[in-house]
Amino acid sequence: MNLKKKLLSTSRFNKKLIVLLNDFFCICLASIFALIISNIDFRLVNLEESISLIWIPVFCLVTFWYLGVYSSVVRYIDFSVILIIGKAIIFVLIVNFVIKLLYISIFNYFTFPRTLESLVGIEGWLVGLVTFSFLIIASRLMAHFYLSDRLSEKRVIIYGAGSAGIQLASALRVSKEMQPIAFIDRNPALQGTYFGGVKVLHPKRLEKLCSRGGVDEVLIAMPSTSKTALRELLQEIENYSVKVRILPGVAELAQGKILVSELKEVNIGDLLGRLEVGAHQDLINNNIENKVVLVTGAGGSIGSEIARQSQQSGARKLILLDSNEYSLYAIQSELDSFDCQTEIYSILANVTNQERMESVCKTFKVQTVYHAAAYKHVPLVEENPFEAVFNNIWGTLSVSLAAIETKVETFVLISTDKAVRPTNIMGATKRFSELILQSLSVEKSKNTKMTMVRFGNVLGSSGSAIPLFQQQIKDGGPVTVTHPEVIRYFMSIPEAAELVIQAGAMGKGGDVFVLDMGEPVKILDLAKRLVKLSGMELKDDNNKNGEIEIIFTGLRPGEKLFEELLIGNKVSKTQHPQILRAEEKFIIWKDLEVILEDIKKAKSDHDIVGLRSIFKKNVAGFSPDKIIADVIYNETL
Repeated sequence: MNLKKKLLSTSRFNKKLIVLLNDFFCICLASIFALIISNIDFRLVNLEESISLIWIPVFCLVTFWYLGVYSSVVRYIDFSVILIIGKAIIFVLIVNFVIKLLYISIFNYFTFPRTLESLVGIEGWLVGLVTFSFLIIASRLMAHFYLSDRLSEKRVIIYGAGSAGIQLASALRVSKEMQPIAFIDRNPALQGTYFGGVKVLHPKRLEKLCSRGGVDEVLIAMPSTSKTALRELLQEIENYSVKVRILPGVAELAQGKILVSELKEVNIGDLLGRLEVGAHQDLINNNIENKVVLVTGAGGSIGSEIARQSQQSGARKLILLDSNEYSLYAIQSELDSFDCQTEIYSILANVTNQERMESVCKTFKVQTVYHAAAYKHVPLVEENPFEAVFNNIWGTLSVSLAAIETKVETFVLISTDKAVRPTNIMGATKRFSELILQSLSVEKSKNTKMTMVRFGNVLGSSGSAIPLFQQQIKDGGPVTVTHPEVIRYFMSIPEAAELVIQAGAMGKGGDVFVLDMGEPVKILDLAKRLVKLSGMELKDDNNKNGEIEIIFTGLRPGEKLFEELLIGNKVSKTQHPQILRAEEKFIIWKDLEVILEDIKKAKSDHDIVGLRSIFKKNVAGFSPDKIIADVIYNETL
């Protein structure tokens, strides 16, 4: 075991003794310098004078011990430790001066033989003080650099020299993971200054530093910046092909989470920079506060977020329903961890069982239902069309009829933009679910308000391509994009769930609400930006030596180049700027029952061609490009 490992592995008490002995040596050396400056002849120093001089080192070390100077860990020294040492030295000087005054007044100091200490002049005292202060601080800094493992650290630049950036730099000093080499800040008043020995540079210097290869990562420490400003900053940095991580927001900063582990990877939400409109709290509370809320598909991305917000908004009882055991357990465990008055119940059930749905609604006296349970993965549904038909269509029918039978106040269906002129079975089943609610609302539902909310992709959902891109980048590529022109709308899960709840509160019966998803985004552009902000270079025809290649796999069965949110042009505004009300044609219940029977027969006969024909006739705009199930059923039956 080498000396460094021995020092680090010894007991805390032994480490304190080592530092104490170091300080004793430093103060003795400083005293010798003070005597030399005062022209003291060491040959004339007697035993009594030598003993009198020992008072200062002993008193200083005892004071240091009790003031906590030796409680600081030398390996993690910072300005606070130096401040403690400075206060301790000042304290020693003041107390020593007071003792001398008392000694003079009580024992008539000048009648006694003069001690060696009294012979040291003012110059000697100043030299001794400066020498001692320099030696103990310098020795600690040397120990810090020797004991700290600096070789394994990443060289990082902190973008933002505000309070968050300075705190982050301080936290990184005690970490073996990263070493801050510079701050970047747009404020001219800060440029050229130093914080904790780290210089603040102009943003133009970032490109030069990155091009030299001396920077491993850029850490953005601007938790109060707007989403638009953050998006523009990421667009600037992505040209340098350096990995970027972001300090969490103001709330996390207030909680003291300035840790290396709290730095998050750049995600799609940061790239989009969407401006989320604040919630109307009265709409949030309308169907939730002090009410019994049932969430189907509670283990899914949207269902679980609606459950979280229902708990936060003061639901009296929250019933979580899902057919996936683990997903149900996970969301219940998460919600149970919060100190909340909401009673939470988990129901393991399938939404296609109408009798079970009626029993749940009746037992708990459910007032609000958010129906999020559905099969949504387009390629899987194309391979298993009748499972999707049974789950999405009959699931919606069963839950909605159960809600009507038990006089539930509000029923909200979570729909999708893929229901608009669908090219796949999943979209067709979701549009048919909307038709069921529209028809029931007009002809069957007297006490239950039936509402549908339609929106596009949500960031971070189980079926999203973005997490796949990020994993592919970590694995070294290639990144797979279906088509160079594919375009999608995006919205965060919390924002979507919040808008769903508000839209449901505005429903009057049979409403189709669509969420304003902002501007559509080209998936290829997102993939390229994620590659660059991960610190990798894109490999293409212009850069054969790049690290990550993007390949095109072709549109999957049923996939569209772009999605739409409206079937017709009749749309009106609501009291919320991001929620629109659409007026769309529907099928009366009498005719719908006949169509449902036809679908049921096609299912029992495994007639995929017949199913497609039914959807073509009754779902506006349904134009399937290709159904892979044709091949599967023809080969297996």
